[in-house]
Amino acid sequence: MKKLAIVVSHPIQYYSPWFKYLSNTAGLAIKVFYLWDFGVTKQVDFGFKQEIQWDIPLLSGYDYEFAPNISSQPGTHNFWGLQNPSLISQIQSFHPEAVLLMIYNYASIYRLLWGWNQRQIPLLFRGDSHRLLASKGVKALVKREFITQIYRRFAACLYVGKANYDYFRYHRVAEKQLFFSPHTVDNERFLAQADIVDHQAQTWKQELGIPADHAVILFAGKLEDKKRPLDLLTAFLSANIPQTSLLFVGAGPLEAEIKNTVAGHSNIYLAPFQNQTLMPRTYGAADVFVLPSYGTGETWGLAINEAMCLGRPVIVSDHVGCSQDLVHNEHNGLIFRAGDISALTHSLQAALSNRERLQKWGENSRKIVGNYTYAQATQGLMEALEYVKL
Repeated sequence: MKKLAIVVSHPIQYYSPWFKYLSNTAGLAIKVFYLWDFGVTKQVDFGFKQEIQWDIPLLSGYDYEFAPNISSQPGTHNFWGLQNPSLISQIQSFHPEAVLLMIYNYASIYRLLWGWNQRQIPLLFRGDSHRLLASKGVKALVKREFITQIYRRFAACLYVGKANYDYFRYHRVAEKQLFFSPHTVDNERFLAQADIVDHQAQTWKQELGIPADHAVILFAGKLEDKKRPLDLLTAFLSANIPQTSLLFVGAGPLEAEIKNTVAGHSNIYLAPFQNQTLMPRTYGAADVFVLPSYGTGETWGLAINEAMCLGRPVIVSDHVGCSQDLVHNEHNGLIFRAGDISALTHSLQAALSNRERLQKWGENSRKIVGNYTYAQATQGLMEALEYVKL
């Protein structure tokens, strides 16, 4: 079997099932090298502002190894948060025939990029950045040239969607070096619970005090600036949609401000952070899921995949990375201009004006996301490996 090393910052709930899939179906001997143990040990998440440890298995079904991290402030929130001096030697001990990087903008990865003989063992990269909010000026040009030089270290790149493809091309990655490996989640885990989440969701909504006859607009994630939950809150108050509630699920820096607003208005609810096993029920409580992010920080928005797996229509801003791929306007949801609260208000009103159509949009969501699977992600990886002669 061909040996592939994969370098990831830490165990991630979206990636671990893919690694298991690769080990069982792709005909590859993979080994994942982790640079930090967040997710499998209880640590503070800088976005949620609380201790997190995922409650689903992230290290089963595939071979892995942790590279000791000597950073005084370990994490992915800063460049120096991943410092793993033994990484190169650990990878070399595995004797891979190719190395796939899932990250690059950290101290350990730069050390690997400049210290690795890519002519002997090719490097691949899978990224999800985009330029949906394009920077301009001299600083932007300098950054473009720097990133272009980084990408020249890779023999092939895997892109997760249309905006990410455009990002690679902007940085002069040749079209022949690009392979489609879409962002996906563990679809099967969500689909397997589709028949039971409705009952669980109804019970949960009753516990939260949401009226039984109300449609629910859901935001679930980190309550932070880049995701713009306050835009959604303002839009909901302006929309004045009858028999409709707004539910925020999560935690983060904006939690106190949202709580203060919720206290002064009816039909707005705030639930705490929900761990992975409770996420199907969380999406099940929604009639429509909304992600109003602004800027380049929402590189894809995997919560959209999850919501669509459970047959939920979605409303996203045009800065959400998956907007060009997963959201078909007026077919399974709506796309609005990021930061435009008036446009978001109109989108909420339009979506909730026809409940029967909204349900149809949800059915379409499930069909669309059915094409974004680990099998499809693996196909792109295998094509890239074939291109680099592995």
